[in-house]
Amino acid sequence: MINNLASQKLTKTTHALGTRIVLTVMGETDEKVLDDSIALIQLYEQQLTVNAPVSEVMAVNNASGKHAVQVSPSTFALIKTAVEQSHQHFGFNALIGPLVKLWKIGFAGANIPNESDISKRLALSNAANVVLNDADQSVYLTEPGMELDLGGIAKGYIADRIRDLWRANGVQAGIINLGGNIEFVGISPKRDNGQWLVGVQAPTKARGEDLLTVLMPAGSAVTSGTYERVLVKNGHRYHHLLSPETGHPLQTHVSGVTIFARDSITCEIETKRLFFAGKPIPGWGEDRDDIYGAAFVYDDDTVDLVIVHHRLKLIE
Repeated sequence: MINNLASQKLTKTTHALGTRIVLTVMGETDEKVLDDSIALIQLYEQQLTVNAPVSEVMAVNNASGKHAVQVSPSTFALIKTAVEQSHQHFGFNALIGPLVKLWKIGFAGANIPNESDISKRLALSNAANVVLNDADQSVYLTEPGMELDLGGIAKGYIADRIRDLWRANGVQAGIINLGGNIEFVGISPKRDNGQWLVGVQAPTKARGEDLLTVLMPAGSAVTSGTYERVLVKNGHRYHHLLSPETGHPLQTHVSGVTIFARDSITCEIETKRLFFAGKPIPGWGEDRDDIYGAAFVYDDDTVDLVIVHHRLKLIE
């Protein structure tokens, strides 16, 4: 360990998971932990991606309606979490991939599908048609054409695993940035109280212009928003967050929800819950010690900040 943690840091940047990855450790002189972190990201991407012909998730998808596929323990655990959350019907759905590919919002060929095609794809998004076998860690999608897509949860899971790796290697403090999915590890050396400073983006303004700033303990901050990927057609604006109930972009006045919590995977899940709720949920998070709070940003740039058990501090 070296003196003056705040002034000593190592940073590595790479591109993976479809985004720019920035990893920063403080008080370290050996880059090995960063190299190991990048290797871990690449391993998980190889297992979980649906944007390449071969991966464990693609093997499951390619066998839909045919047979079960055994996957590695980490992939099975993540699929199981994603399917369990999909059963709750609050907006998160790990089987919505075929609908996303139909709309293609944010990608070449984005279009407004006809209702018949939307209905067909909706029928493939029923989480009840996923069979999970704990005994042999196999996954079976019972209907042909079904597809798992863990994009709505995978970055949070991976961020948490990098955090675990850093802890195991004795990293005192650091920041994991997986393309806007942020995780703060350890105690911030920049402030006497050890808290981390994080801003909430103003969707209508340039990147880096924040509507509010909060202090939080070690943990994660993740945003789901309507402003990153859009399709504008015939004067109408369509965002990429599709409702599993209608198959259309959710009609909402919320432009973004940021969750602050101990674990990044919790942030991933809860951003969807609150985004689809469209407003603060009374009592949300009060029965849990791993949730710090949430920030709702509306289309007019007004904000609702929800602080759970005083775990966040608003910087005026």
